[in-house]
Amino acid sequence: MNLERTALKKTMKQEIFELVRFIIMILVIIIPIRVFIAQPFIVNGESMFPTLENGDYLIIDEISYRTGDPERGDVIVFRYPTQHTRFLIKRLIGLPGETVIINGSKITIKQQDGTTLQLEEDYLNGNFSSYGTWELANEEYFVLGDNRQNSSDSRSWGILERDLIIGKTFLRLFPLDQIDLVPGDVAPEELEIKLSQ
Repeated sequence: MNLERTALKKTMKQEIFELVRFIIMILVIIIPIRVFIAQPFIVNGESMFPTLENGDYLIIDEISYRTGDPERGDVIVFRYPTQHTRFLIKRLIGLPGETVIINGSKITIKQQDGTTLQLEEDYLNGNFSSYGTWELANEEYFVLGDNRQNSSDSRSWGILERDLIIGKTFLRLFPLDQIDLVPGDVAPEELEIKLSQ
């Protein structure tokens, strides 16, 4: 009887040890991924409709911008410039050193090399009408929501500093019927029409 009890105690200790070891291994793997590589994000609001909808569950790629620069057309998550505890998701339109000109529903970009581009944005939800000119310095970006009529973006609160950018959309996991890799992805060359140089 004592031998059975001793064997049972050893088995339980081994099982507890294995469970603790398993939990530690999971924490060692999951926490760095969650903190440094990717993090979940739930869309709150309609500013990116129809590209992204309220309640969409996304995984955000946090590592790409450590090795490369954001590109025009990227859908990014960033800290709200006037309240760093809030996060927003918008489309990147203007890059450092550029001048963004909005005239009605047309967006023109003047680049540092003298090239002028006009954006052709097939992903927009309806028409919009805005006016303004924004000159971007180094490490400054200009972002807009795809639902321009219902979006608080660079038109209202100004430019976005590079250090506030968290990452770009990598994966939409929910709703299940809309699982998508890099949702809202548009290559810059599909977005830009060269006007002059």
